[in-house]
Amino acid sequence: MSFVNALCFQGRTLMTMAKKEQWDTRLMLDQSGKVAIVTGATSGLGYETARALAGKGARVIIAARDTAKGESAKEKLKKEYPEADVAVMKLDLADLQSVRKFSDDFSKRYSRLDLLINNAGVMAPPHGKTADGFELQFGTNHLGHFALTILLLEMLKKVPGSRVVTVSSGAHAFGMLDFDDLNWEKRKYNKWQAYGDSKLANLYFTRELQRLLDQAGVNVFSVAAHPGWAATELQRYQGWLVLLNSFFAQPPGMGALPTLYAATAPDVHGGDFFGPDGFGEMRGYPVKVQSSRRSRDMDAARKLWEVSEKMTGIRW
Repeated sequence: MSFVNALCFQGRTLMTMAKKEQWDTRLMLDQSGKVAIVTGATSGLGYETARALAGKGARVIIAARDTAKGESAKEKLKKEYPEADVAVMKLDLADLQSVRKFSDDFSKRYSRLDLLINNAGVMAPPHGKTADGFELQFGTNHLGHFALTILLLEMLKKVPGSRVVTVSSGAHAFGMLDFDDLNWEKRKYNKWQAYGDSKLANLYFTRELQRLLDQAGVNVFSVAAHPGWAATELQRYQGWLVLLNSFFAQPPGMGALPTLYAATAPDVHGGDFFGPDGFGEMRGYPVKVQSSRRSRDMDAARKLWEVSEKMTGIRW
């Protein structure tokens, strides 16, 4: 994420778990035998997530919109870990047809799925639409991952204790979904509000998915994480953020730690939310954190789920 995390957490009471040993990838458990999908793994947080998982022995699928960039990321990763098992598969989260094809292709090539890391996203781009006509940020950051997760759920169910980790942001705190205008067709477009809305949707999705899994007696964990203020290509549309990043942001490797903790630590529970332990949750080591009051509104979470099913045509 970015400077946005600093802005949205000011004035809020931040609650983190009691500090214990600072966790990083050196403490990550061996991941041999596990299969992990990481969306948006060609650079930044996604690449660092894929890198750490592959370094610990997981079979990693780089799910990339641009497969050439995916192959470059794979080559870079293999130089560091020559024995790493890494594959690149085409996935455009802004196109539901691509999401369906990815799911079908993955299910034919692999017999299990241990970790689904919903990391990819766009942040405050110019107003745009997905291939299916959805507002670009809501369609990519939320609906694309919603569809992907549901389509891969049967694969996840094959592995007791498998996990879905959805990367949100501190920006969820200023999200306020307008269920009458999710595609911004009635209002003047506000790219930052739309971004915050999509990150709030990520948390609603995480919690409603866990509720449905629990209700069905399925041993799959749905958890969320946010990276704090980390320098990534996500901020490519905002020149002022790029400048600030050069002075204040933590490196992507640190920003990826909450996601990696959520994906691999043994003390994680469904519905948990992880972020950095530093001031304002902007930087530091991963701990369990509290999200906004609005993000814990389960009635809104259920409503979003129902609306998402209708919009995508993909149902639980």
